[in-house]
Amino acid sequence: MEFVKFRDLRENLSGYLRQAHQGQEFIVTSRGEEVARLGPLKPTQQQRRQPGRLAGQVWMAEDFDETPEDLIRAMEGDGE
Repeated sequence: MEFVKFRDLRENLSGYLRQAHQGQEFIVTSRGEEVARLGPLKPTQQQRRQPGRLAGQVWMAEDFDETPEDLIRAMEGDGE
């Protein structure tokens, strides 16, 4: 992502819009402060999610759905 001064953006808006349409993203600054982001509305090929990319890297604990008894009692007001 590139930074572009507001003045430069204003002077060459069509060029920056063309680049944004092609997938480039910009942070617009004014007096050294970040004020806006300019980028494509539709995701580019690079930004699209890839199905199965995390296959084998994500797992669920066997006791995921089990709630500890002491927590159940505390929620029901039967314990501390």
